Amino acid sequence: MNRDFTAEKLNEKWLADVTEFKYGNNEKMYLSAILDLKDNSIVSFAMGKSNNNRLVFDTFDLAVSRYPDARPIFHSDRGFQYTSKQFKARLDKAGMTQSMSRAGRCIDNGPMEGFWGILKCEMYYLNGHFEDYDSLAKAIEDYIHFYNYKRRQKRLNKLPPMTYRQQLEHAA
Repeated sequence: MNRDFTAEKLNEKWLADVTEFKYGNNEKMYLSAILDLKDNSIVSFAMGKSNNNRLVFDTFDLAVSRYPDARPIFHSDRGFQYTSKQFKARLDKAGMTQSMSRAGRCIDNGPMEGFWGILKCEMYYLNGHFEDYDSLAKAIEDYIHFYNYKRRQKRLNKLPPMTYRQQLEHAA
C-alpha cells in the first residue's frame, strides 16, 4: 500500500490491527479490528483474552460475512497472525490482496493506529479503571457503535462513517 491511505470506493482498502487493554488486576484484553479507508468505518471487530490467530480470524471472517463481495487490499502489520499460512489462505479464498507494513514501522498503518488513539483517548482513558472483562468489552462495543454511527468526521463532510457509507452506497 506504500502509505497511500486514499480510497476511491468502499471496500477498496481495509486496514487491520490488534491492540491491548488492561482491566481488573492488570489482566489483558485484546481488540482486533478492520477499518475501511474510504469511510473510516470499523468493518468488524472481535475481543478476547488472548492475542492469537482465532481473534484475528474471527474479525476477518465477520468482515467477509458482512461484505461477501468485497475484494479489498488488506493491509496489516507483520504480526504473527497476519503472516501465518492459515491467514494467507483466508485472504486467497476471499480474493483479497495482502499488503503489509515494513517491520517496526507503525506509521505504515497510520489510520489504524490513529483509530486506536481515538478509541483509547475518548473511551478508555476517560473512563478510568475497568474492574472486569465484561465492563470493558461493553464499553468498547458501545464506543465502536458510537464511532460508526454518531461520531462526526470532518473528512466525511461532517458525517459519521456509516451515514457517509450509506450515502455512497445509494449513489452507486
